[in-house]
Amino acid sequence: MPRSIRRRPGLAAALALLAAAAPAATAQQVVIYRCTDASGALTVQNDEPCPAGSREERAIIEPPPPMPVYVPQAPAPAPVTSRATQAAAATTPAVPERPEAPAPARIADADRLPPPPIFRCHTPGNDRYISEDAEPKPRCVPLQTVGINGDPSLGAGAACEWQYDRCERIPDGEACDGWRQRGREIESTWRYARGDARAPLQDAFARVSTILSDTTCGLPPG
Repeated sequence: MPRSIRRRPGLAAALALLAAAAPAATAQQVVIYRCTDASGALTVQNDEPCPAGSREERAIIEPPPPMPVYVPQAPAPAPVTSRATQAAAATTPAVPERPEAPAPARIADADRLPPPPIFRCHTPGNDRYISEDAEPKPRCVPLQTVGINGDPSLGAGAACEWQYDRCERIPDGEACDGWRQRGREIESTWRYARGDARAPLQDAFARVSTILSDTTCGLPPG
């Protein structure tokens, strides 16, 4: 004999009430009764025992744990700065830190040696600089290419011209001044260097500072 299932309206209402009461700490258990009468008809009901003469199955549904209550956090107060401080920060450019020079060695004046040779170099464009190398590496200066009719817009490929700087050794009596200028040039270049280019300049500045402090360049004037 086929069995019919009848659901009492109280079950849906009880489940909805249970969901609504979930956040409350005092939510109670819900007892579900499955009742089968003599004809085999099944009835599901909550919080009400089965009628006499029915086979009863009971299930207890635990309420879900209460949901945490969200409490919004107050935003942290912004630091208060004066208009003068803000204007100064906006107009003052960031100055990179000066390269650190090593501490001078304690060398007796009689034990100091002259500085290494230093050179003054001239570029083909009449620029001058101080170099520790008597023969700096040549530079390949790009050349403008033109088409067969002399039109620059039709130029194909790339070309460059190797240029060599001419260097001369600074006299021994002026070598210390040359090394000091070399230190200033390195420091000036270091201020505009970016990323990994700063580390080699830092090493070069430290080397020049050591020469100036540990050779006869470090002797007091006179």
